[in-house]
Formats: sequence, C-alpha cells, structure tokens
Amino acid sequence: MQGTRNAPPLGNRMLPEGTFANDVVIVTGGGSGIGKGIATEFGRCGAAVVILGRDPGRRQHGIEAVEAVGGRAIGVSCDVRDAAQIKAAFDEAEAAFGPVTVLVNNAAGNFPAAAEDISANGFRAVTSIVLDGTFLMSTEFARRRIADERGGAILNIAATYAWTGGPGTAHSAAAKAGVVNLTQSLAVEWGPHDIRVNAIAPGLYKHGDMGDHMRLDEPESVEGHQPALRTGQVHELGWAATYLCSDYAAFCSGHTFVLDGANWLRRSLRMPKFEPVRSWLPERAS
Repeated sequence: MQGTRNAPPLGNRMLPEGTFANDVVIVTGGGSGIGKGIATEFGRCGAAVVILGRDPGRRQHGIEAVEAVGGRAIGVSCDVRDAAQIKAAFDEAEAAFGPVTVLVNNAAGNFPAAAEDISANGFRAVTSIVLDGTFLMSTEFARRRIADERGGAILNIAATYAWTGGPGTAHSAAAKAGVVNLTQSLAVEWGPHDIRVNAIAPGLYKHGDMGDHMRLDEPESVEGHQPALRTGQVHELGWAATYLCSDYAAFCSGHTFVLDGANWLRRSLRMPKFEPVRSWLPERAS
C-alpha cells in the first residue's frame, strides 16, 4: 500500500502570482505552526500580512517566514479576548497597510485533561480564545468592511471533533463546535455585504511548534494510523486557506472544509480497543 500521494513541494504557488497583491491579511497566531504556514502562503501570493499575537518572538518568526518568500509583513500585539485591543490592532494594521480585507482566525488554546479536572477558569481560558476571540475579531472586521462597502473574506480554523466530540479536550471541542456554527451564522448574515465566512478543519499536520499533548511517541509510525498513510503538510493548509479567501471561491461561504485525508471518517465495528481517557492523559499535577 502506498497511501495518498504527496502534494507538490513547499515553494509552489497554488494560485496565480499576485492573487492577493491588493489585499491585507490578518492571521491571528500567525507566528507559529499552521498559522505561520498559512501566513506564508498569503505572502507568497502577494498579500500584505499582519501577524497578530501576544508573543513578540513568535510574531517575529511569522514576519521572517513571510519575508523569506518575498512578502511584506508586520507584527501587531493583541489579545483576541479583549475587544479594545482588537480595535487598536486593526487600527495599527490599517495605518500600516490599508483596509484589512482577509481575516484568518487561527489563534487557539488547548490542554489535555479529563473534563472533571478542568476548572472554570481553565475552561474559559480555552473557550475565550477560540470562540470569543473568533467572534470579536470577526465582528470588528465586519463592522469596518460593511461601513466602507469593501467586502472581504474570513477564514476560521475549526477541528473535526466539533462534530465527533473530543474526549480529553472537552473545552476545545466545545469551542470549535461553536466556531463551526458561528461560521454558518455569519456567512448568512454578512453575505449581502460581500463578506464570505468559511472554515478549515485540519487533521494531523506535524510541525516544529506542536505542543507536547499533540506529539505521538508510538513504536509504530503515526502515518500508519491515517487512511492516507501520511500526515498533512502545512503548506497544503496554506493553499486551502488562500483558495477559500480568494475570488476563485467567490461563491463559497458557510462551508467547513475538512482537510485530514479522510481520517475523521474512519469509524467501524473494528475500531481499536477502547481506552478510557485517563489511561492516556498525562498524570495530574499533585
């Protein structure tokens, strides 16, 4: 068995050169992981990219990644849980590059825990970044683009456990389910204003910024646990993001695009032996 073929290598452009030459793109959490990969592909297609986040070091990594492919980028400090900071971040981005026409809501938080061990503050820490942050960023974007009648595109980063549930990450799964629903609601509300809202639900994409809870130290390869017999390449997500936010997808809105090599559909009566959540979660701190 050979599995699904690899995508063209990193460095290829999915869309015509200059597709986003007249666009300003904000990527929240764009300084690491899949956010950085997405920001890079927008830069490769000519966009002016704003790396938005709290960590100055990560913002700089995002800037360097975009500039390495010939793009323009700045970093802007912002906590997506704070509406006042969001407004100030948009003001700073637009003072530098002009009106923001594409928003990628990638910022997230997560940690593995049994639901009964998650405190109220721990639950809110995740949902406020993932769900509240997506709502606050999106509404700030929409108010501006409705007012100036420019339109634009929003892309949210969802997850397949929005539909299946996420044992061991109940807070994140609930928040991502909200993001999928919000994507659908806002697509309908803002369609008349030429604002499209879509989402991507990624599968497993290995990269250097993965948290410890995402690293799988198994004797057999992770690839063998996927129907595609491989994991995703981060630039594949970047290509999907640029397509969904481009005019080539002008009639696509309210859609959540699953990009996981069919892994989330792998359900049958011959599933691997069930393991209770606590058997594979890290031990609780005393």
